[in-house]
Amino acid sequence: MEKDQDLIFHSSKSSDAAHHPIKVHLSGSGWSPVYVEENLRVMSVGFLLSVPDDAVIWRGPPKNGMIKQFLHDVEWGEIDYLIVDTPPGTSDEHLSIVQYLSSAHIDAAVIITIPHEISLQDVKKINFCHKVKQPIIGVVKKSGSVCPNCKSQILPPTTGQAAKMCQNLNISLLGKVLLDPQIGKSCDKGQSFLSKIPASPLTSSYRNVIQRIQEYCGLHHSQEKLSNQGIE
Repeated sequence: MEKDQDLIFHSSKSSDAAHHPIKVHLSGSGWSPVYVEENLRVMSVGFLLSVPDDAVIWRGPPKNGMIKQFLHDVEWGEIDYLIVDTPPGTSDEHLSIVQYLSSAHIDAAVIITIPHEISLQDVKKINFCHKVKQPIIGVVKKSGSVCPNCKSQILPPTTGQAAKMCQNLNISLLGKVLLDPQIGKSCDKGQSFLSKIPASPLTSSYRNVIQRIQEYCGLHHSQEKLSNQGIE
């Protein structure tokens, strides 16, 4: 289940959203998230706009209030994972989500980087996590893209900066994923790329990253359980 917290450059994650906007239903127990698949529920500020292309420019209390509503007023039901998609960089959204979920014990953050951002921007993200005492599962690097015709890699990485940064800061490099036009098409249609093209090498790359995140979360929960039993 995913919550899109990017309130400035939001994405409605729907098929032909400009012509067929998704309507979020409100019941006595709160907003109902949008089901992308049977096991994937999504909530985005884009679903709440009367005109999907409108920009949302909020600061301070209104922005924090919407984040809190996404957490408290959405009928998520029982979930295995809550994934919060935050804007690039470090801003109010990141601090708010850490504060609001402090009692729920966030497992950790995953940092996404692209080649030209590696260095100062990523170090800022990592320093932010350290300052708010937020563990980091690791870094995922978007490395170049795939040609839609010959399927070869465009702008292959040559510097290895992501690996060097992770090694210097003692953080895991969870994997490298390429940008395939098919991923964008799947997102525009509200479909899962992993389900639509299961045999793609990119699908394997994504699943490897997902597996490492699941392994981290499973180990984290086991350690937390043992710690709680020791306190009792």
